[in-house]
Amino acid sequence: MHNSYYYIRKLSKALEKELVGLELGDCFSQNKDELVLGFCAPDKEFWMKASLQPDMCMLIFPKDFARAKKNSVDLFLPLFGCKVLAVRQFKNERAFGIELENNYRLVFKMYGNRANVVLFEGEKAQKLFRKRFEKDAESNYSELDREIQQDFEYFKENGLQQTFPTFDKTTKKWLESEYDFSNQTVEKQWESIEELVSYLENPDFYVCSKGNLPKLSLFPQDEVLEKMRSPIEAGNDFFYRFSKVYFTERHKQKIAKSLNSQIKKSENYIKKNQKKLNELQHSSRFEETANIIMANLHQIPKYAEEVELFDFYNEKNIKIKLNKEHTPQKVAEKYYRKSKNQKKEIAKLQQNIDKKEAEIFKLATHLEAIEPLTTYKELTKYQKAHKLKAEETVQEVSLPYKKFTFMDFDILVGKNSKSNDKLTQKHTYKEDLWLHARDVTGSHVVLKYQAGKPFPPIVIEKAASLAAFYSQGKSNSLQPVICTPKKYVRKTKNMLPGQVIVDKEEKVLMVEPKSFDEEVIL
Repeated sequence: MHNSYYYIRKLSKALEKELVGLELGDCFSQNKDELVLGFCAPDKEFWMKASLQPDMCMLIFPKDFARAKKNSVDLFLPLFGCKVLAVRQFKNERAFGIELENNYRLVFKMYGNRANVVLFEGEKAQKLFRKRFEKDAESNYSELDREIQQDFEYFKENGLQQTFPTFDKTTKKWLESEYDFSNQTVEKQWESIEELVSYLENPDFYVCSKGNLPKLSLFPQDEVLEKMRSPIEAGNDFFYRFSKVYFTERHKQKIAKSLNSQIKKSENYIKKNQKKLNELQHSSRFEETANIIMANLHQIPKYAEEVELFDFYNEKNIKIKLNKEHTPQKVAEKYYRKSKNQKKEIAKLQQNIDKKEAEIFKLATHLEAIEPLTTYKELTKYQKAHKLKAEETVQEVSLPYKKFTFMDFDILVGKNSKSNDKLTQKHTYKEDLWLHARDVTGSHVVLKYQAGKPFPPIVIEKAASLAAFYSQGKSNSLQPVICTPKKYVRKTKNMLPGQVIVDKEEKVLMVEPKSFDEEVIL
């Protein structure tokens, strides 16, 4: 009820006693949707903070306030030095105005997620604190009161909601529980309403707790933590208790969001790599193919590009691709080498999957551990001890390349001509391997260097096949691809996007253009 009409009505009266005669000395913002005002006289100062966040809309009155040296901005400058003349509560509205000299009025509209602070000069709105609520700029100061007929005849004809729209859910609940409202005659109901309205003219203020979250109420309900007469003190006490829980829970949500995000990424990684592992284990038969070739050398014609041989593993004829420039023995050697590399890749994939599964278990353990923590101190202590991140919602940075991983090596492929420049100039080092389809336009491809690890030939060939695939030579059966260390690639200022100079072509590979998921036949 900290934003109910009846609380704000009492609060505005209390503020009038505090503010009349003081000058506005400070008015600034240093956080989104938060406005701080400092009023002063030679022997007195009074601070007021309006937090207008959608999930934390409230007024707080600190004894003092230390303004940040950076990232704060002065607002409503015409009010500086103006003396407060009065505080006006608008009828049946969760809004009040602080009236100052020079015909200025600062209106606080405490409307939950539509809360705002509006500066009026005379009758017209001049400036909005939350500019996105443009309709507030059309407000007229003298028309902010809401006149409502509130007598027995109107109630009898239109009911409680139409007669007292200022009753919130808590007030209606109290009316029902204390007066058995719905089971009374209309006359008795009106008597109950009159008694309640009389109480609301001069209520007590209760800070209560239901579950884990404190709340401010005009009625003693749930577990009463404090009972007060001053709406300012009650508001401060409520904010102190609420913020302890609110900031703890919000920080916990950020940590949990980060943990869940990492779990999701790990699960996606496992899913993708498990699929790849299954394909490698069940689809490719490099060693068997090599054995079939070696067992049938006498049947293979010279310079053949393809041959049909008997598969003694599955007892049927199969077609095997060859290379007319290589002998069958040489082709078999390559299949043996691919088989050996494939076994290494399978072992590496399984190792990575096991590692990610262990990470998921660890992350889930952290999620379970932070759930029962109820204080900010406990939460930050656990976070620091286990080096957990608390991520804000961030926009993903658009990278200028597609990333593929093959046998634990990263292969980066530029997305377009401008991205090619960014990839080659800002995301590579001289030790990286740079590849590009020769004599045609296409993506820059970078094979990332790993300290102390030479590039395996099969990995270079994979990167080359990607360079061919992401080029205008994609439809060729074989495409030449330049392969050279990045240190031999440079760009001058007069060149078009994507254009570079290759000072030394260390080697040129003839490869079949293939996407990452397609097998490259050597």
